[in-house]
Amino acid sequence: MRSSERKSTVALVLLALVVGACGGGSSPADPALLEGVEHLTITSREHTAADVDYPTVPPAGGDHLVIWQNCGIYTVPVLDEAAVHSLEHGAVWVTYRPDVGVDHIVELTELLDGTSRVLVSPHPEQSTPVVVTAWGVRLELDGPEGDRINAFVDAYRDAKTAPEPGVACDRGIGEPPADPYAGLER
Repeated sequence: MRSSERKSTVALVLLALVVGACGGGSSPADPALLEGVEHLTITSREHTAADVDYPTVPPAGGDHLVIWQNCGIYTVPVLDEAAVHSLEHGAVWVTYRPDVGVDHIVELTELLDGTSRVLVSPHPEQSTPVVVTAWGVRLELDGPEGDRINAFVDAYRDAKTAPEPGVACDRGIGEPPADPYAGLER
């Protein structure tokens, strides 16, 4: 092997190591799944005991409670300010309008049950049937589009867009019901 071939081979090996270390292969197979993701500028992330008037519903970041919402599947709305703290820790929050229908709620629950670092809850004030949110990013959906939700979770759970990725998503407030279908008439 000539010297120039050796240098090229070494360069390719180093490039492969750098790309692998940087997560270059972790993007979704189909980028179209993340079309429509809204990127927001979050200007503050202070702890507060006050109610916060967020610019989006549900919120995608900003000032929040000193304690976070435990991740899991909830059958009742959770406090925006606690959920935002979970987003700061790298969680993904999937919300749905309560009138989306039992079939869609069951579909979301089955899709996300057991998924780590995900918070699921109804959000009566949102205008879109389903919204998937992480710190500074959100995706509005017409229903429980499983491939798009999974692509969002893969792309933004514990992503560098979160100020404190990987910090606790448990030992906060709230306890998801043991039966994620509690209160649903199926």
